[in-house]
Amino acid sequence: MALRTFLAQRGLKKGDLSLFVEEAVKWRVLDQTINEARAQFADLSEDALQALVEEATEALKGELRQAQSVPGSPVSGEDLP
Repeated sequence: MALRTFLAQRGLKKGDLSLFVEEAVKWRVLDQTINEARAQFADLSEDALQALVEEATEALKGELRQAQSVPGSPVSGEDLP
């Protein structure tokens, strides 16, 4: 009941309840995923973690460049260095 009152105070209608709950669940899942990832990488040094991030970033940029070179590809390389 408190949630319905909260939503009503903000001008949301009864049908918005399911949308609110769905969004809350998505945020909770994201939060749990982040916490699990942090736990998995907790034993890495900051430098090792940064190296992994840079390696993944470069790999993704390479994939995007390849996709960009394919005719009809929806990927735009304008933002890539």
